[in-house]
Amino acid sequence: MKLSEIGKTGVKVPPIIFGTSALGNLYQALPFDTKLEIVKQAMEFVPSPVVFDSAGKYGAGLALEMLGECLDTLNISPENVIISNKLGWKRTPLLTSEPTFEQGVWMDLKNDAAQDISYEGILHCYEQGNQLLGGKYSPQLASVHDPDEYLDGAATAKERDKRFFEIVEAYRALADLKKAGKVKAIGVGAKKWKVIEEISKAVELDWVMFANSMTILHHPQELLDFMESLHKKSISIVNSAVFHAGFLIGGKFFDYKLIEPNSAENKAIFKWRENFFEICKKHNISPAVACVSFATSAPGVVSIALNTSNPKHIKGNVESVTTKVPEEFWYEMKENGLISKEYRYL
Repeated sequence: MKLSEIGKTGVKVPPIIFGTSALGNLYQALPFDTKLEIVKQAMEFVPSPVVFDSAGKYGAGLALEMLGECLDTLNISPENVIISNKLGWKRTPLLTSEPTFEQGVWMDLKNDAAQDISYEGILHCYEQGNQLLGGKYSPQLASVHDPDEYLDGAATAKERDKRFFEIVEAYRALADLKKAGKVKAIGVGAKKWKVIEEISKAVELDWVMFANSMTILHHPQELLDFMESLHKKSISIVNSAVFHAGFLIGGKFFDYKLIEPNSAENKAIFKWRENFFEICKKHNISPAVACVSFATSAPGVVSIALNTSNPKHIKGNVESVTTKVPEEFWYEMKENGLISKEYRYL
């Protein structure tokens, strides 16, 4: 399995990164044995170093806690793993009947989480993250989590400017952590790629992570042009949420929201999926493999982040990044208008 360097940092990663939101009880509370098996399977099917992407927001820190505990239980050497921690959310006491952030998404939590995007806030999130990991493991990759949602929370243009300044200050904290040798590479992850573009003009980045942005369903030319520009600057790209939260492979959620064919827009999405499944079946290609193959095809994409709550899916996820999809499949997808005919990387 080929390793690719993150920016010019010397950190090399495999073509698959394992998301850990399931360890934080996303949608369902998994038993510890299942979480342990997820981590065990990831370590088994990918040559070292194995990369795990986590965040203080995932289960109010539960994902970090479980990741550290699972790695320690499996007696995994810190040299054999790379941890990416998306910073900006810190664990807080649970004072209400359910957590106040993303209600209805995280199950059976005993803690709450609060956003803190600032210079001091990021340093606090970094230290708390290390504590939650158990002390034996620490992140080599760090980023500011959900800067797009943070900016969206501004009520006025003036407040947005203030919040953007706080994001830049958060990156000053990350830069200081990097200078001190505590992290090796700095990035940004967001669902709105234009916010990533805005941030990339204000701070120095080693990598970016797109979510719900560059997928087989959605790949606007202006985003592809931006990806080209990042590639020329040696800023690596990690692609994530390429199934639109599972919808493209048969799930009920689209971009983390339950979706029904109750509007013209939603009906079009369901119809797209129906046609996609038909072409996949004709060419004997699994929808997951097609989604992953497309998502890794653009220049600058060094890895794809995949998440599962089922340990039995780990092997298939790994195989999806190495399976080659025949040209005939892509030709038919273009001819049927399911992907842009102008897409030139396939």
